[in-house]
Amino acid sequence: MTRLSVNINKIATLRNARGGNNPNVLSVACDAEMFGAQGITVHPRPDERHIRYQDVRDLRPQIQTEFNIEGNPIDSFVELVLQVVPTQVTLVPDGHDQITSNHGWDTLDNRSFLTGICRTFKEAGIRTSIFVDPNPKMVEGAKACGADRVELYTEPYASGYQADREAAIAPFIAAAQEARRVGLGLNAGHDLSLENLYYYHQLIPWTDEVSIGHALICDALYMGLRETIKQYLKALQ
Repeated sequence: MTRLSVNINKIATLRNARGGNNPNVLSVACDAEMFGAQGITVHPRPDERHIRYQDVRDLRPQIQTEFNIEGNPIDSFVELVLQVVPTQVTLVPDGHDQITSNHGWDTLDNRSFLTGICRTFKEAGIRTSIFVDPNPKMVEGAKACGADRVELYTEPYASGYQADREAAIAPFIAAAQEARRVGLGLNAGHDLSLENLYYYHQLIPWTDEVSIGHALICDALYMGLRETIKQYLKALQ
């Protein structure tokens, strides 16, 4: 079964636009779980423009499903993750000035660094996933770094879906097959939506988890959070 992890960054973005605590990040996370989400994802950045480090600390005791923290493993991020001890940490190579993640790790060039980071988190009992482009060599490299899973960066699939969905998903199938071959768990995320999720899951059904935020929260503006999560879960059946 592929689990749905709801990324709540956009809820924090809306809250931060006006200050105060409306919408309440903790309440939305708990509601998402109550409505069927099997995990909660956050991606704190150093400038705290959406999820704040304190949000991560406050969320930890409230989350009843899986808690996934994404981010670039700079010192402050590593310290936060070790303090909170989530179910999973996802290593993402985003710069401080990026609007959103736009590429995966080169697990070959960064093997020494990533190996050390994976060791640090695994010693703390935290499942470690590395965010990679759909390239079998990068997947194999993640295995060599000691990761437990890879998360495939699915924006290229989403952007190419309407023009030629078979061509768009082909590299992801190859990367997913490599993950299965080397014994890595498999996650996926970025720009997955109700438009393209069902097809992705039909062709790569051994995906362990999808992390979806932007599209899901946008859909919730029209359908409500409960119905939106229901529809995303349906796409994963």
